[in-house]
Amino acid sequence: MTTLQPPATAEPRPAPPPAKRDRRSWTGWGFIGPFVVVFTLVFLAPIVYSIYLSLFRDQLIGGTSFVGLDNYRQALQDERFWAALGRVSLFLCVQVPVMLGIALLVALALDSGRLYGKSFFRISIFLPYAVPAVVATLMWAFMYGTRFGLVGDVNEVFGVSLPDPLSPDLVLASIGNIVTWEFVGYNMLIFYAALRVIPHSLYEAAEIDGAGQIRVITAIKLPAIRGALVIATIFSIIGSFQLFNEPSVLQKLAPNAITTDYTPNYYTYSLSFSGQQHNYSATVAIIMGLITMVIAYVVQLRGMRKGV
Repeated sequence: MTTLQPPATAEPRPAPPPAKRDRRSWTGWGFIGPFVVVFTLVFLAPIVYSIYLSLFRDQLIGGTSFVGLDNYRQALQDERFWAALGRVSLFLCVQVPVMLGIALLVALALDSGRLYGKSFFRISIFLPYAVPAVVATLMWAFMYGTRFGLVGDVNEVFGVSLPDPLSPDLVLASIGNIVTWEFVGYNMLIFYAALRVIPHSLYEAAEIDGAGQIRVITAIKLPAIRGALVIATIFSIIGSFQLFNEPSVLQKLAPNAITTDYTPNYYTYSLSFSGQQHNYSATVAIIMGLITMVIAYVVQLRGMRKGV
């Protein structure tokens, strides 16, 4: 009678010597080290320095002195800052939905496969994004001109009197038109790329069930690209709060409509380079960064919540 022998247990492998483990850990740091250095110098260091500047104030008597949170109290009571913030908030609430809506419609049209000349149409919509913001603003400023531009030529040829796009009442809408023209193609590309990775099996199942195109869009396509919609929305929110190039270029043509505190970023620039108020400028920049971060984070949580 044979007896069963218990299986031989494998002997535990000896732990690597400490020197070898140290080499492995340093190898990992060697790969990420360059990024950490660049990230620290380009991103973290300016933020830390801005916070440092915001805690001081240049005074005629006594020079630079530590004032703690006094600059922040001043900024929160600054009517010019709140007016600029309200202006870009209105810009965000109107321009961003329009821009993203147009981009989504274009992406859906491209993805439908029923658009003739799809490749040409796609590159044509994306091409304005390749135009630098300053060049795009100068181009549109020429068209907006009532004395030397397209609007003025139309008024002269047809004997009409079109409203001045650079008037105080219309200049914000004119800036919104420029930004929309610039970034529709960028957002369209984000949506189109997300649409292209949706499994075709979902479309086949919908076709078997007899679903129409509207049902396919609402039940399959839009839920599938929710992440892309949230990312594009966050980028657009950040871009709206950072609005600077368009107002700063148009300000020379419409000084009565666009002041140096027209947007928070423009206000910060004017405080630093024209008013020599570097400490207060850093304070306004820090506050705007916090506001942008909070709003973007709330949008991300809301947009990625399941069942919404």
